[in-house]
Amino acid sequence: MDLIWEYHIIMAHFAEIDSNGIVLRVLVVPDSEESRGNDFLSTDLKLGGTWIQCSYNSRIRKCMPSSGYTYDSTNDVFIAPKPFASWTLDSNFDWQPPTPYPEELGGLAFWDEDSKSWKTD
Repeated sequence: MDLIWEYHIIMAHFAEIDSNGIVLRVLVVPDSEESRGNDFLSTDLKLGGTWIQCSYNSRIRKCMPSSGYTYDSTNDVFIAPKPFASWTLDSNFDWQPPTPYPEELGGLAFWDEDSKSWKTD
């Protein structure tokens, strides 16, 4: 377990974003290159693009992104893809359904976009 933990400590994660802030991919760089990760990836490795540091443990920029996430440069956060057309983004940058999840169902319901409601079957 210590070996795995040490591996994560010495690596920094960077997300490549397109001109619209959409995450294309996430790569790791050696810890020694963390402070210049964008230059290391785009210039030294000749990958081009724009790279934004992210964190597998969500310590910076809200969450660990993957392909399809969006980087909001104004708020300096990564946002997960919108799960359904009717859901809205709250002030914590989490997607919320138009009807809150009914807790009494205990995790057995799923969202039905056609009826915009929670279903159990």
